[in-house]
Amino acid sequence: MKARHKRFVFVGLAMLGIGAASTLAITALKSNLSYFFSPTQVLAKEAPADHVFRLGGLVTEGSLQRQGTGLTVYFDVTDNAATVKVAYEGILPDLFKEGSGVVAKGRLRPDGVFQAEEVLAKHDEEYMPPEVASTLQTAHAEGVTNAAAAAPNPANSGATN
Repeated sequence: MKARHKRFVFVGLAMLGIGAASTLAITALKSNLSYFFSPTQVLAKEAPADHVFRLGGLVTEGSLQRQGTGLTVYFDVTDNAATVKVAYEGILPDLFKEGSGVVAKGRLRPDGVFQAEEVLAKHDEEYMPPEVASTLQTAHAEGVTNAAAAAPNPANSGATN
């Protein structure tokens, strides 16, 4: 076999290996994807019935119910247009409370209740780390001071006598 033929075989096997590895990686990624849906989309049947997905919205005030002495909790998630009942068995996060944001990962049961495997409480959208807040306050204060110094003084403007 000539050297040229050996290179063609090597390149062909390399391409075949890369193709197989890519196919395996894409298949693995597809099975781990979980899309995000709002309660309105879930009730409109846009969410997959047989696949894990994420449900996000606000926990409805007064909807939190604990099932006996166990860890099962029921609550409603709303996007102010539609509401979905959620069941979760486990310990809720510390930031979880009624009226706050939540993202639950799980499946939709045949009875229309979302069975959550994982619940993540969202912090306030206004949250900012203290270091960033102090930096912005300092920059804002310097910007105001520099703007005031650069602005013309109304008492000095106009015609002179």
